[in-house]
Amino acid sequence: HVQLVESGGGSVQAGGSLRLSCVASGYIYSSDCMGWFRQAPGKEREGVATIYSIGSADYADSVKGRFTISQDNAKNMLYLQMNSLKPEDTALYYCAAGRGYCSVRRSTSTFPYWGPGTQVTVS
Repeated sequence: HVQLVESGGGSVQAGGSLRLSCVASGYIYSSDCMGWFRQAPGKEREGVATIYSIGSADYADSVKGRFTISQDNAKNMLYLQMNSLKPEDTALYYCAAGRGYCSVRRSTSTFPYWGPGTQVTVS
């Protein structure tokens, strides 16, 4: 059974930076797709960035050039470096993992493993 736990959220002024971390326990294959998703109040959960260790990263258009996803397979860690934050980035950010197709456009319902989320507030 896979468990994911996020950390690193907080409150920051517009233009600032935050680094989110996600630690995975259980059996994660190096070929699994891992990603960051977010949900703002009253909105649907959306993909922010995904990474597939054998392939490349994928980003939502809204964060391209500002956010960077990375992973440390040896430590079972996933990261999201967020720079030039905007108020519209305010949301609950989730870490997720799953097999197969790896893209921010992949339906959130097809990811079986999720963390509880970490809040990011940009003012």
